[in-house]
Amino acid sequence: MTTSPRDKTAPRDIDQPAVIAARTDDVSALNTKKVFIKTYGCQMNVYDSERMADVLSPIGYAPTEVPDDADLVILNTCHIREKAAEKVYSELGRIRKMKEANKPDMKVAVAGCVAQAEGAEIKRRAPVVDMVLGPQTYHKLPEMIAKVHRETGAVLETEFDTLEKFDQLPETRKPKGFSSFLTIQEGCDKFCTFCVVPYTRGAEVSRPVTQIVAEARSLASQGVREITLIGQNVNAYHAEGPDGGQWGLGELIRHVALIGGIDRIRFTTSHPRDMDDELIKVLGEEPKLMPYLHLPIQAGSDKILRAMNRDHTYEHYKQLIAKIRAANPDIALSGDFIVGFPGETDADFEQTMKCVKEIGYASSFSFKYSVRPGTPGATMHRQVPEDVKSERLKRLQDLLYTQQREFNQSLIGKTLPVLVEGTAREPGRLFGRSPYLTGTHFDGPEELIGQIVDVTITEAGVNSLIGV
Repeated sequence: MTTSPRDKTAPRDIDQPAVIAARTDDVSALNTKKVFIKTYGCQMNVYDSERMADVLSPIGYAPTEVPDDADLVILNTCHIREKAAEKVYSELGRIRKMKEANKPDMKVAVAGCVAQAEGAEIKRRAPVVDMVLGPQTYHKLPEMIAKVHRETGAVLETEFDTLEKFDQLPETRKPKGFSSFLTIQEGCDKFCTFCVVPYTRGAEVSRPVTQIVAEARSLASQGVREITLIGQNVNAYHAEGPDGGQWGLGELIRHVALIGGIDRIRFTTSHPRDMDDELIKVLGEEPKLMPYLHLPIQAGSDKILRAMNRDHTYEHYKQLIAKIRAANPDIALSGDFIVGFPGETDADFEQTMKCVKEIGYASSFSFKYSVRPGTPGATMHRQVPEDVKSERLKRLQDLLYTQQREFNQSLIGKTLPVLVEGTAREPGRLFGRSPYLTGTHFDGPEELIGQIVDVTITEAGVNSLIGV
């Protein structure tokens, strides 16, 4: 969803209860229990929460929208933001009071990256927690639940074995709509000095092509029209293809595009180091691949990029963008920016502003640098004062805000294919997404939900489009 740079925190950032659909047809012979899953963070966690529901469905758990109605509460956590762990402990405090008042038999689990990074500390500080599981171990939820009923004390599972996880997950999924995430790669080998992902998600691992295709076909058979291939560094994907050769993301996209029923493909999040020529070629040639690319640079200063261990320069990034736009002139760019990284001077920040002006972004995500314990950036000298970070962030976001508004206004008068996802808040109005991921509103009958329809854009706001 395209939002104002003032409001953005991360691609598809989620910080609200995510009630995940489970397959209730598997549990008719069981006593149905209820699970509430609250999802924090990026699209990877959204996918993981959906798969946790898939794992729990065969053992009798159906979703509920309210935690006080649940037999099992799962907090699927993210460790990217500052004070992420404290937010989890605060939520656990509310759950503890609710459990003591109304649900003494409720089980509580903390999953995701905070669980991976601070599992033992969670067990120590939050006795209400029964299970702690990292992002590579949620396929073990059924056995963990059984273990909790046999033993006292929290059960901890934080081992890394990404491929085992995917091998053990159910083959089919129950999608929630007409668009779905599909994880193809996890982990990161880049070790940017500001980032905890290599420590919480592990090394880069790619799923087998056959496994990805089987999941995509299953989604298509259930009405999914759009698939977003996701990974921490999704364009680092490489695995053996059906022909015995090594496939990258470009080859995989071409293959997924052959699946009947899949009309749109996206991918996120990419690293500049892994944008190879084949992927750039596919951006220009594959009509099912949407013309929207999220390619973070983080900073415009080469000095700061070196300190971040990004292993590319601004000039390399600029040349890459030129090649991408040559392959597909209609592509809309999205980026990530961090201001106030240790050692960033006024001159360094001005280089970031120059980068934004020269490249031009249709949407963006920008943040103040925050110290993440255990990362090299946390111990760097010359930490930038908070008031300086705030002033720089406002200037940057004002520029990004202007670019986003101008991009949306450039779409007025154009006719765009929109995937209709559902009804809007206004009576008689529908909501869908343009090829550029922008939320689009227009009048129409509910029979259009699930279809891709042509919408002529008549108005453009910062965050959305209106058309007929």
